[in-house]
Amino acid sequence: MSNEKIQKVTIPQLKLKKESGEKITALTAYDFPTAKILDAAGIDIILVGDSLGMVVLGYETTIPVTMEEMLHHTKAVVRGVKRALVVADMPYLSFHLSQEESIFNAARFLKEAGAGAVKIEGASKKRLALIEALVDAEIPVMGHVGLTPQSICHLGQFRVIGKHIEEAKKIVNNALNIEKAGAFSVVLESIPLELARTITEKLAVPSIGIGAGPFCDGQILVFHDLAGFSNGYLPKFVKKYADLHESLNKAVENYMEDVKNGKFPDDSHSYHLKSKISLDELGLKK
Repeated sequence: MSNEKIQKVTIPQLKLKKESGEKITALTAYDFPTAKILDAAGIDIILVGDSLGMVVLGYETTIPVTMEEMLHHTKAVVRGVKRALVVADMPYLSFHLSQEESIFNAARFLKEAGAGAVKIEGASKKRLALIEALVDAEIPVMGHVGLTPQSICHLGQFRVIGKHIEEAKKIVNNALNIEKAGAFSVVLESIPLELARTITEKLAVPSIGIGAGPFCDGQILVFHDLAGFSNGYLPKFVKKYADLHESLNKAVENYMEDVKNGKFPDDSHSYHLKSKISLDELGLKK
């Protein structure tokens, strides 16, 4: 085993990556084994996204996800991570009430779950004031503009945001205001690549794209989409790097066939008594 000390990914390092032009890599994780795989591979940021509601818990949207669910999954992810920066999504209604309650909820992700930062959607005046307050409370914040899934009830459906001039201007201003409020990075979701390029050039902090084209400082995808866990609909911006749904389905079918045909377990997958112990000694007769 190597005695070399593992260097944790830090927020200043992420900014240096932007300044040097080195791309930042990020993926979601919701459990211990996935987090271990991503961390060992060298991912810079692991986001415990509230997307877990749809991906892992079976909700139709992210709206039902609770603080306790997010804390539970964040703790599991942190236990599997030695290097990456773990960022926890603040779920719907965990930062929408009083500033004091919002700071308390955010602090729980650091104090109880061990995350290194939190992510907050939106850039309203109240949201910007909260980001300032969180940063003042020593809680690092990742911002999020463009498509904000927690706004699904208002949006009506998931769609590309910022195709038209007024909406595009608003997204640019939102991203710059989030940076001004003290966020260490900004997620750009489902926006035109030209808009993402402009925002990335204007920001001093890293932009992390998801469905925002190649010009962002970093990229993030939902791990289950990348790995092909589902054979259902995937957004245009997703690239499948594996087809685990097919592989796992085949593995389960093979297992079932072997059990039904008496091929599993065979002798090589079974235990035996020590040779000196006879059936008579066990009170059994042949």
